[in-house]
Amino acid sequence: MMIREATMADYGRLGELYAQLIPADLLFGTADSKHVFEEILPGKHLHLFVLEDEHGDIQASSYLNVIPNMSRGASPYAFIENVITDELARGQGVGKRLLKHVVEFAWNQGCYKVALLTGCDDTHEFYTACGFDDDRKFAFEIRNPQIVTKS
Repeated sequence: MMIREATMADYGRLGELYAQLIPADLLFGTADSKHVFEEILPGKHLHLFVLEDEHGDIQASSYLNVIPNMSRGASPYAFIENVITDELARGQGVGKRLLKHVVEFAWNQGCYKVALLTGCDDTHEFYTACGFDDDRKFAFEIRNPQIVTKS
């Protein structure tokens, strides 16, 4: 298996994975989503990772945003979003391998912490097994009422 940053050629497969992550996603596959994808790829602080199997097929993906920070000795922090493993590859360690890489990447960028949010009760055990702690902080969220989302 190989982990690398996404390229433009990965756009279609990532759309398939995101359809598993958010089945009612209203944006992916539009011109807007392709434009955003094109902005992410060369981003200095934005990293979209994919994990390929031995055949070169993408089995998992995770987005990492490394955020510059003025506290903590000016050490950045990182935020993980859109973690997805193909339904057929789950339970095989693929997601854990990808997240280990993503966290190590953040440490190599000098981040003092890596955070993520999940709204799925069935992912808590997975993230805990990956080393994430759900005891330290609470997350609060407010959503833009102008943007319609299903989850």
